[in-house]
Amino acid sequence: MTTSVTRYERRDAAAWITLDSPENRNALSAPLVTELTAHLRSAFDDPAVRAIVLTGNGPAFCAGADLKNRGDAVAPGSGGKNPFVEILRMMWDGPKPVIVAANGHAFGGGVGLVAAADIAIAVEGAMLSFSEVRIGVIPAMISVVVLPKLGVHHAMRLFLTGARFSAGEAREYGLVHRVVPPADLAGAVQAEVEAIALGGPNAVAEAKRLIRTVARLPMDEGFAYAEAKIAELFASPEAAEGMMAFATKRKPSWAQ
Repeated sequence: MTTSVTRYERRDAAAWITLDSPENRNALSAPLVTELTAHLRSAFDDPAVRAIVLTGNGPAFCAGADLKNRGDAVAPGSGGKNPFVEILRMMWDGPKPVIVAANGHAFGGGVGLVAAADIAIAVEGAMLSFSEVRIGVIPAMISVVVLPKLGVHHAMRLFLTGARFSAGEAREYGLVHRVVPPADLAGAVQAEVEAIALGGPNAVAEAKRLIRTVARLPMDEGFAYAEAKIAELFASPEAAEGMMAFATKRKPSWAQ
């Protein structure tokens, strides 16, 4: 499905969402934010989708806020929910893995999309930056998803200077998992999708939820959550199917 500035398509077990506004480097305009929100909801609601892939068309992945419109799509409004925050929340806490395939440069809010992903792969030659201070603002909303990846040490320098850094440096900082040649990006993403599809759908969702939940809890509460969750999952039909498949040396139903 193609809309004005995005594309949505199913490729086997994955929903691919492409930011398709190369003339402004896939900036976060109001139409793009609206369409991206709708596509994410569709992907999360589709039981056949095991993973969501977010990528871009053109030389950039996402240039961040649409400055020609004063960043209105990502700036706080006079009331209600901020639509870009909703995108970051869905990516961070949604029940399905989100893979960002950064096909090119990412700046400002575009780096926020990279950070909000569960798995991030960038192409060689891509440059990233938190460029907000250079136009007189700060990377406020994206800091919530960036700081758990970068940590205070790296974030301090990158936020304060707005300096550009390479995809290789982003990997060293913990912002992306892999850096590949552009020609290998689709294959690298497909390998991640296929690996995810080998896991039970509920188990994958609960694994993501485990990471997001335990990371926010004090140790004792984390152990209590984990103990209750593993007891619940061992008693689940999905676990019964997985263990029977293992015992009988066959593929579980979800991997056939």
